[in-house]
Amino acid sequence: MAREQLLVETLVALADTLVDDYDPIEFMQTLSERCVELLDVTAAGIMIADTDGNLRHAACSSERMRLVELLELQLEEGPCFDAYAQAAPVSSDSYAETARRWPRFAPKVREHGFEAVSAVPMRLRDTVIGALNLFSTRERALAGEDVAVAQALADIATIGILQERSIRDSRVLSTQLQGALDSRIVIEQAKGIVAEHRQVAIDDAFVALRAYARTRNRRLTDVAREIIAGTLRVEVLSV
Repeated sequence: MAREQLLVETLVALADTLVDDYDPIEFMQTLSERCVELLDVTAAGIMIADTDGNLRHAACSSERMRLVELLELQLEEGPCFDAYAQAAPVSSDSYAETARRWPRFAPKVREHGFEAVSAVPMRLRDTVIGALNLFSTRERALAGEDVAVAQALADIATIGILQERSIRDSRVLSTQLQGALDSRIVIEQAKGIVAEHRQVAIDDAFVALRAYARTRNRRLTDVAREIIAGTLRVEVLSV
């Protein structure tokens, strides 16, 4: 598929999620997965700031990416932190450069097989709500055109997350973003339960949860809560 066509389909897919009572986690998950297809990076992840302004993991294209982002959060250094703080794209196209800029984070990047790292802020005018991480197993930085596409997607996603009615009310905005971050914790717990009970990889458990929610037009978070509570049997998921 031509990149232009895939980009159009991505924009349509993102817009399609912006319905009343849409699921922000599903929205961000779609964005991270489409970034991998569009930008020829190995993995993508999204961090969102909580009500105290601290970055937290929100979505990722793979379990490997999630683990690296959690390490980045623990160390409080890396491309996502810089992109968020500076409200501007940052990138490193080699391990040596990454080690110079983020000496504690760099070994963790290579440990998980990544060589080049980039990040763009998730912003709307003067409001920055997080950042989009883009990692590659090859030593190369994103080209100017790729950075522009990544930033455009991040900006569009930011608009979707904030929404017009939330932008005007900081209390609503904080509640909405905090709710999305809390939902991610619930989903991670459910993934672990499914993976353990069905003896499958975490990524496969997540695919099963999303598939169940999508085919029944339900929110992913609600399905995850039912798995945790035991009101939805793990056996009904197709893995």
